[in-house]
Amino acid sequence: MNNCDALKLENQLCFPLYACSKEIVRRYKPYLDELDLTYTQYITMMVLWEEDEINVKELGKKLYLDSGTLTPLLKKLEAKKYITRTRSKEDERNLVVKITGKGKALREKACEIPAKVGSCVKLSEEKAKLLYETLYQILDSM
Repeated sequence: MNNCDALKLENQLCFPLYACSKEIVRRYKPYLDELDLTYTQYITMMVLWEEDEINVKELGKKLYLDSGTLTPLLKKLEAKKYITRTRSKEDERNLVVKITGKGKALREKACEIPAKVGSCVKLSEEKAKLLYETLYQILDSM
């Protein structure tokens, strides 16, 4: 194998990861359109359905998103009245995101989405778990 063989698409680990991610997000779209959410807004709401309240920096870490991506996303969620953003009383430099009652109510409408999208992915439970673990190993190593 010469040096340029590494440039072949078939030799790239990143390409099937990219293509799968794009296709899975595409499968989410019709369900998320019903909720008036983008995929990144949806995963943000997933964190808030678990946490209720979280520091923006911590939210960014959980979602692997920088503040340049998070800020406009959070503004849109706030405009929809799903969240509030306030400065921390302990440290004014920290911005805290809190889910609202309207945001909590959205959770019920979203409950079936993972099963609907999951049914599109034809993997055994064992292979899905292995893939999940492998992907997080990759993320943790970066």
